[in-house]
Amino acid sequence: MNKYITVSYDLYTSESDGKEELAEQAPKEHPFFFISELGMTLPAFEERIAPLSEGDTFDFTLTCEEAYGPHVDERVIEVSKSLFTVDGKFMADKVFEGNILPLVNEDGYQFYGLVLHVGADKVKLDCNNLFAGKTLHYKGQVLTSRTATDDEITEAINGFGQDGCGGCGGCGGCGESCEGDCGGGHCGGCH
Repeated sequence: MNKYITVSYDLYTSESDGKEELAEQAPKEHPFFFISELGMTLPAFEERIAPLSEGDTFDFTLTCEEAYGPHVDERVIEVSKSLFTVDGKFMADKVFEGNILPLVNEDGYQFYGLVLHVGADKVKLDCNNLFAGKTLHYKGQVLTSRTATDDEITEAINGFGQDGCGGCGGCGGCGESCEGDCGGGHCGGCH
């Protein structure tokens, strides 16, 4: 049975030193939602949330392996600056250090790249998930948990993957990691 679930949460990340840092929030006014059993979120996240009832609170940690896996050096790439030109002009308003760019590889996989450096001829991108190599600590509350309607399931399936996040509308909430060769994913925080 597919469930329509909304949650509010604070997400803290930590690396091997164990020091936690607030990385993302899904407030009650703009909760994260998913439909269970459709692969819209991290499996380990869904395993912990789906059995809960509306109003239940949660506080759990996902290891790096349960979340987005380790940071993979091969997913840090340099590409020609010419790939980011429109009408012969470099898109400096979009391609700058620290910005996250939506990208598509030669197989059509959508993924995101964090701009690490813009050089004279090359742009250096980190195509790992922003949470790769990190432990994720979620604290929050289940706001909605009910049987999903046929229309909600259809909408989720039809929208799945259109923006690289299973239809979440952008990075920051779906938690989906990419299983293809597109650099691991998702979104910088879609859980």
